[in-house]
Amino acid sequence: MSMPRRNSRKNVNGKKTPAVTVENLFFSRDESWMRFNQRVLEEAEDQTNPLLERVKFLAITASNLDEFVEIRVAGFLQRIEDGYNLAQPPDEGGLTPQERLDGLMKRIHSFVQAQYRCWNEQLLPAMNAENIRVLRWTELSEKARAKALEFYDTEVDPLLTPVTIDPSHPFPRV
Repeated sequence: MSMPRRNSRKNVNGKKTPAVTVENLFFSRDESWMRFNQRVLEEAEDQTNPLLERVKFLAITASNLDEFVEIRVAGFLQRIEDGYNLAQPPDEGGLTPQERLDGLMKRIHSFVQAQYRCWNEQLLPAMNAENIRVLRWTELSEKARAKALEFYDTEVDPLLTPVTIDPSHPFPRV
């Protein structure tokens, strides 16, 4: 004999609270990703981790966020642009792409602010205390600038410049 499903239950104050349902047991794909990246950011903020490891954790959050925006956010924008602004299936929360995008953008802006706080208020001061400096271009000596330009010309630019297979269809320079 099956038990009837309860629609609500009483909490300690005697007020009704919503029953646990399949719909609210799981996070959406996007929420799950944001929570994962938040945990990585917490590692960057954790002062018990070695300083340069903390910097790496922050860099990982930036790389993850770039990929997330390029893939997931771009997908929402494309669906909106294509006119698919209808409600999604219930397992996706029943929101339109625009509603999901709006919620994500608030979360992303808050996350980026936390990244900046971590870098400016925690990591940079800690690096300065260890004599690790991040210099502006204008703070470099002429010799250091020349070396940086040489490195860019020989190592970075070739990676950014597409290699053409068909000379009659050249790629634009990045």
